[in-house]
Amino acid sequence: MSTRDKPLYLLLVSVHGLIRGKDLELGRDADTGGQILYAVELARALAERDDVAQVDLVTRRVEDPAVSSDYARPEEPLGEKARIVRIDAGPPEYIRKELLWDHLDAFADNLLDFLHNGERLPDLIHSHYADAGYVGARIAHQLGRPLVHTGHSLGRVKRRRLLASGVGRDLIEVRYNMARRINAEEDTLAAARLVIASTSNEIEEQYGLYDHYQPERMEVIPPGTDLDRFRPPDGSETKAPIAQELDRFLRDPERPMILALSRPDERKNIATLVEAYGESEELQKTANLVIVAGNRDDIADLDTGAQTVLTNLLLAIDLYDLYGRVAYPKHHRSDEVPILYRLAAARRGVFINPALTEPFGLTLIEAAASGLPIVATEDGGPQDIVAHCRNGILIDPLDKAAMTKALLQVLCGATRWRTMASRGLKGVKARYSWQAHAERYVESIRPIVEKTVPPLRAVPARRPMLYHDRAIFTDLDQNLLGDPASLADFIRVMREHRQCATFGIATGRRLDSALAVLKRYGIPQPDVLITGLGTEIAYAPQLTLDRAWTRHIDHLWYPARVRQVLSEVPGMALQPKTEQGRFKVSYYIDSNEAPPLEEISRLLHQADLTVNLVIAFGQFLDIVPVRASKGLALRYFAHQWDIPLERILTAGGSGADEDMMRGKTLAVVVANRHHEELSQLADIDSIYFAERPFAAGLLEAIEHYDFFQSCRLPASEKVSDVDAETTAN
Repeated sequence: MSTRDKPLYLLLVSVHGLIRGKDLELGRDADTGGQILYAVELARALAERDDVAQVDLVTRRVEDPAVSSDYARPEEPLGEKARIVRIDAGPPEYIRKELLWDHLDAFADNLLDFLHNGERLPDLIHSHYADAGYVGARIAHQLGRPLVHTGHSLGRVKRRRLLASGVGRDLIEVRYNMARRINAEEDTLAAARLVIASTSNEIEEQYGLYDHYQPERMEVIPPGTDLDRFRPPDGSETKAPIAQELDRFLRDPERPMILALSRPDERKNIATLVEAYGESEELQKTANLVIVAGNRDDIADLDTGAQTVLTNLLLAIDLYDLYGRVAYPKHHRSDEVPILYRLAAARRGVFINPALTEPFGLTLIEAAASGLPIVATEDGGPQDIVAHCRNGILIDPLDKAAMTKALLQVLCGATRWRTMASRGLKGVKARYSWQAHAERYVESIRPIVEKTVPPLRAVPARRPMLYHDRAIFTDLDQNLLGDPASLADFIRVMREHRQCATFGIATGRRLDSALAVLKRYGIPQPDVLITGLGTEIAYAPQLTLDRAWTRHIDHLWYPARVRQVLSEVPGMALQPKTEQGRFKVSYYIDSNEAPPLEEISRLLHQADLTVNLVIAFGQFLDIVPVRASKGLALRYFAHQWDIPLERILTAGGSGADEDMMRGKTLAVVVANRHHEELSQLADIDSIYFAERPFAAGLLEAIEHYDFFQSCRLPASEKVSDVDAETTAN
């Protein structure tokens, strides 16, 4: 069967939030919003197609008594050909997405194990949001599969908005881990073969802020809506419990309804809506106001932002004496959301989205599919929706007079109301159904999949390390060479355990240079040599080069163009030929004269060069293929030789080693390398900071992890991020 005819296996990755197949807790918190619904519905819609064999939606497994046990299930079916797969990463508790960054490498490692144990590797990986983009890019590079990405919201946009609202730069970084998020987004945009956006505004105004902005790789495919769930009123909605819940707030419940539905977030601008309603006697006489803002038992138990929004809502209702005219229920189920739209449509009302910014506006197409006209912010996605459906009015969300006028125009014109409602129904069916979305989606990805050549894997005739079930990989210069006495002890220990432990070197040196150093210091030949910053893998006893790895990393590698682009950049000078390699371009860099690393990356990407930049000790810059690094090479080796990552001890000496040390591997930073390049690893449980330097620090780590016996992280040192954050606060 040709690639064109073979049904697709698609992998969707959405790491954070609470994801399940039914009763979605949308609006529960800032991490459980529209992205969750989008990912679930996309998986279902794609799985319904004959040209799709399987869809897996991968997320983080959560085992926490504070949330439903549904989120602890390793797998959950979404239909005949779709399922949710939950992957362990970090503490079992539910934690907000900003605390997940240090656990994403472990998530990627566990996901890779899951995929390798399956019957078939995915044809394509589709990441959702920055954290999934980080994971998706790593998996795509390791498997040689194409990456598709949907941002949902973007860090640079959020950072601008927070700064404009008066939040300090330092607080933004501490609270939101913004630098890591933006760096992950840049790397994801560089790796993605296709970026799917909801609106043209999103591409031009939001992705346009990024160095790796490539509009030719971006396409607008607006999300769909479930037309079976969201449909015009049929009379049953008036008898639903949620209708009775609303009516208990209202003196005249049969009046038209102004419906606002969102989570309690300041950006949703609920306060301005209440003020506009409270200041207009005509609007109060014409319609009731219904605000559905998430679920709550006690406002005091919510996060600070939600507390502020809901407290201000209650204060405004009291200030304008709106009792009997405003409904603000404490609870609603996800299956009651369609009923709310139908109820508003049955009462000839209007749906309003007054958000300060709206990347797409999923609630707007849900309202339109229910036969409900809309009034919406003029920012972002609503522009496209109203242009296509012609079913509403756009407003400046901060202009209360304009908001009031638009609401009255819709509510008081019977003919206009019917026309808008009819146009909305037709427009959604033509442009915003999930079937239409899935059709365009497959049309867009099929050429990408067909052009992808799966990487070949080396299949040795006989595995020389058949009986090895663990491995130690260490940098050469920074860890082994400073103390001859401890080096001798380390060599002795490795020889004593050679029947169970593989010994590997991971270095930035070329193979010939590394061999010379090993000989000079009397270090026995390792079982595996990862050289050139992960661009070469050689196996003992004959130093056989892994040609499959070489072919794999040759993807999109153009070293001559790299040198040409950087030839006139100030503060950069090529290192000697002895430090260059087929897959490595190496520079000395003077931080006083050279531009920041982000600017160098931008220059390369503007030249259509997708690479990995590795800086060490603030003065050495190496540029290697995007699929090459010490960490990626180590994981390739681990899969080839069937050694679990959690039984591999890594010892790094610089920033070049960071991705080798993150994730499921055990790791050590020896005392002489406790500098700022690796200091950000100090809070990760599986990375041990030794008290002794050089090889003595390695021996200390071997004892710490009981490496040759139980080979695990000491249980007493496992502290969850939730505990750590509580302690810090």
